[in-house]
Amino acid sequence: MKNKIKEFFEKQPNAKIKVKELARKLDANTAKQYAELKEALYFLAKEDFVIRRGKRFEKVKSAQKKLIGTFQLSKEGTYAFVILKKLNLNDVFIPEKYFGLAIHGDTVEVKILSKTKGKNLEGQVVKVVERKYEKIIGTLIKQKDLFFVEPKEKLINRNIFIDEKDLNGANVGDLVEVTDISLSNRSSHPEGIIGTNFGAAGSFKADIASIAKEFEIATEFPPQVEKELKNLSPEISEDEISKRIDLRNDNIFTIDPFDAKDFDDAVSVKYLDNRNLSVGIHIADVSYYVSYKSKIYEEALKRGTSVYLVGMVIPMLPEILSNNLCSLVPYKDRLTYSVIVEFNSKMKIIDYVIKKSIINSKRRFTYEEVQEILEKNSGDFLSELTLLNKVAKHLRGERNKEGSINFTRPEVKFELDKNGKPLEIKIKQMKESNQLIEELMLLANRIVAGHFNKGDRNNAKPFVYRIHDKPDETKLYEFVQFVKSLGYKFNTQSKNLSREFQQLLVQAEGTKEEAVLNEIAIRTMAKAIYSPKNIGHYGLGFPNYSHFTSPIRRFPDLIVHLLTYNYLENNDNHLYSLVELNEICEHTSAQERNAVSAERLSIKLKQMEFLKDKLGFDFEGIISGVTNFGLFIEVTENLAEGLVRMRDLDDDYYEFDEKKYSLVGRRTKRVFRLGDKVTVKLIRVDEEKREVDFLIVE
Repeated sequence: MKNKIKEFFEKQPNAKIKVKELARKLDANTAKQYAELKEALYFLAKEDFVIRRGKRFEKVKSAQKKLIGTFQLSKEGTYAFVILKKLNLNDVFIPEKYFGLAIHGDTVEVKILSKTKGKNLEGQVVKVVERKYEKIIGTLIKQKDLFFVEPKEKLINRNIFIDEKDLNGANVGDLVEVTDISLSNRSSHPEGIIGTNFGAAGSFKADIASIAKEFEIATEFPPQVEKELKNLSPEISEDEISKRIDLRNDNIFTIDPFDAKDFDDAVSVKYLDNRNLSVGIHIADVSYYVSYKSKIYEEALKRGTSVYLVGMVIPMLPEILSNNLCSLVPYKDRLTYSVIVEFNSKMKIIDYVIKKSIINSKRRFTYEEVQEILEKNSGDFLSELTLLNKVAKHLRGERNKEGSINFTRPEVKFELDKNGKPLEIKIKQMKESNQLIEELMLLANRIVAGHFNKGDRNNAKPFVYRIHDKPDETKLYEFVQFVKSLGYKFNTQSKNLSREFQQLLVQAEGTKEEAVLNEIAIRTMAKAIYSPKNIGHYGLGFPNYSHFTSPIRRFPDLIVHLLTYNYLENNDNHLYSLVELNEICEHTSAQERNAVSAERLSIKLKQMEFLKDKLGFDFEGIISGVTNFGLFIEVTENLAEGLVRMRDLDDDYYEFDEKKYSLVGRRTKRVFRLGDKVTVKLIRVDEEKREVDFLIVE
């Protein structure tokens, strides 16, 4: 492949070409060939044969063969290294006075000044070749008569100069986004213009907007999408109804959080004439409104998922779909995709149907309402809720027998005032009502996945699965050693390792080790991802599993709906090739990780805002992390996390025991171990640096 690429560029030395275009020219059409192409380009860039500029590759001219590398700033900000692209050269040490206009992550050209006492050459940045950051978020400040943006990102070591004519209406103190960051050396600061003004720094609107920008999450829908939305009709034709199971007279209802805006799943249950139970899981039929390759479809694919920030949702689909046409609101006819499962008297599944349907929800329940009905044995749809709860308990029991792992990691919910300020933080409670819905959604997801993966897996139809791999062997070994040090048993030779995990967590339930074992077990696990290659879901213990039940907020679910309908209607024209599905799975898995990171940051910032007026307060907490620089503490009452720095553990010299997740005092032998309960005092909240500091209270 490297030779093919070299031959192409020798024939077209001035070509500037994207990877996909190059793949077409070299007939690298399969997934394997495409991967080989990308790998070959990577090594050719390392060898200085090609250079990447933006999304395009071009051949390196002889004049271009300069010392080019990546500028990496130290944490102290007083020196940096340039990591050269040529693998046979050491990194170049750059003192602060020779940074030039370089910003952490930039691609720069350096010249060598001298050799330092160590192994590294000392150099000077002579030119910024390419900026890492096309846009930078920060606060507009004024120094004397000049305007600058002070970046929020700590490693961006330079304020950005803004000409007064480029302020774009922003005022000093506003949180802004800088674009068009100059590469020129005409001043001592990088220059840019203000693109977006988020309003006063620290405001709710600014916080949300800055998180969205930081994680490149689009908050507005493009004009082409808005244009398509105008063609959508709320009316459902009789012709469309005739193609579906009509369930509008059935007692169907939704169960969701009290603050939910979109309802993409509903449930039902009834006895059949043969006294078997029929359980229905009815999912919003988004695919009816979002057609394959439409502008709405393309935008949903780009986003991959809805993002749930504290106090705000950035939806995958426009509000007219997510909160209206597709949402299973009460007393409105809605198009759905139903999985209807028949259980016999012994709760064994004997049949199921996957079919498009139309429903009319008879009730919108919150989890709290359902929990109260179950506990008091009184209320709306008591009979149906009791039956569904019985089914859910049975499903959970069967799942547990097979080794499905039920991790317990608490989550928080915020009560905000009208300005977005946190008034209270509560821990979410997982009760029977939550588990009822969870088990029914798991059931639908595995039935749909299993339907298209019967028999020979090698001949299974192209599909999108939610997969979860086995733990890495090294991580598993370290976990087992730690478990044994606490006095617990774990049989690594077991044929069902997931059951070993489950039994361990059951043993630890209610003990002082419960929190730490849950946390370390989660860290030992691989991450679940989307893939067209089915390897099963290790954590759940399912050989077949997909995501089918949330197409309003997850793109893979929408793909599964499209594939399911296509296959069930005996359509031999496959919508997607395996290569396309693999690209979609990789992209949506990445978007999911990005959304989770944004959501975690949103929660962290709100927790910090809640804590900032509580300096000097004592809190009960748990050691949630142990490092060579200190202890991370999670506050029990609100799950906020902060650090007890090593320098503040001044009663002894503490050594880090990585294998036992602990700090041990050299003189006193005092041990701080992951999962230990401690009392801490809040001494510092730095929202700019996103840091919270505690002291251990004796």
